[in-house]
Amino acid sequence: MRYTLFGRTGLRVSELALGAMTLGSHEPDPRSVRDTSARIIGTYLEAGGNFLDTADIYARGTSESVLGEVLGTRRDSLVLASKYTCATAPGDVNSAGNHRKNLVGSVEASLGRLRTDRLDVLWVHARDNFTPVEEVMRALDDLVRAGKVLYVGVSDWPAWEIAQASTLAELRGWTAFAGSQLRYSLLERTPERELLPQARAFDQTVFAWSPLARGRLTGTHAVDHAPPAAADGLDDTARREHGTVRAVVEIAERGGWTPAQVALAWLRGRPGNIVPIIGASTEAQLTDNLACLDVGLDPGAVERLDEVSAVPLGFPHEFLRAPDIRETVYGDRWADIDDRRSTYRRTTDEVR
Repeated sequence: MRYTLFGRTGLRVSELALGAMTLGSHEPDPRSVRDTSARIIGTYLEAGGNFLDTADIYARGTSESVLGEVLGTRRDSLVLASKYTCATAPGDVNSAGNHRKNLVGSVEASLGRLRTDRLDVLWVHARDNFTPVEEVMRALDDLVRAGKVLYVGVSDWPAWEIAQASTLAELRGWTAFAGSQLRYSLLERTPERELLPQARAFDQTVFAWSPLARGRLTGTHAVDHAPPAAADGLDDTARREHGTVRAVVEIAERGGWTPAQVALAWLRGRPGNIVPIIGASTEAQLTDNLACLDVGLDPGAVERLDEVSAVPLGFPHEFLRAPDIRETVYGDRWADIDDRRSTYRRTTDEVR
């Protein structure tokens, strides 16, 4: 396992994160839950992983409790991340949202379940449109200054609001988002329209959740039949997904890998600082996912996966890529310009 940096900070995080959503929900017997979770976490740590990602609502709080019990003295050597925002107390109107009251209460409860005095990373779990962005960023900064949270990130927000929040924090000297967490996989490439360019512009590390599209990229569903035709009443998305899964399975068979390993390898090779969040209910699943680190996709395989899974970028992206528009915008010698600024170096193809 190798490591990358968390956004513009100096925090070192492993190239694969372990998602703890299912911890605490594997077995009906509490002792079995602890033992299974301990084995999964142990396997991940032995592979060199150091980023554990949970949330206050996962398994109704049991995920955090299991982590707090299992980690013990190993906690200080790990990057422990949790989330707040989603409703935790039915009937309590303020037990949900981005606002300061829910933030403070949620963090205090998480710290208790995790048996720690601070969160290394706190994610804002989703956008609450009732709460002003200014309130969110100032309240987060207060917790950082108090030492209860070290770094902050954002999950499931529109790109324009993440940019607004990050700019506001920078201008006012508050703690800005160092990471962005979003759904990204071969079957969900729409973040390439706005969210990924935003993350690159602000140097945010992208943590990709559901990298296997809820199991659809594991090859467990048959894809040996002919792709659906328009006459079947299926839309372009269904046909694209069928073609993508088939390509993943065929590339895996040729390379001696599993489809999951191919899908994760493709994701790790995407432009930008991408960290897939892998989740597992068993040690075998986790071991299979970890083996993606040894997968080397050849250029032909990458090109095939890129093409079969591509989604329309829509306006204004496709409009600005038209040859006549590029010449109008950049001048008749636009092809002679090399943009070597580090922030944009990985996105040269977006211009060319």
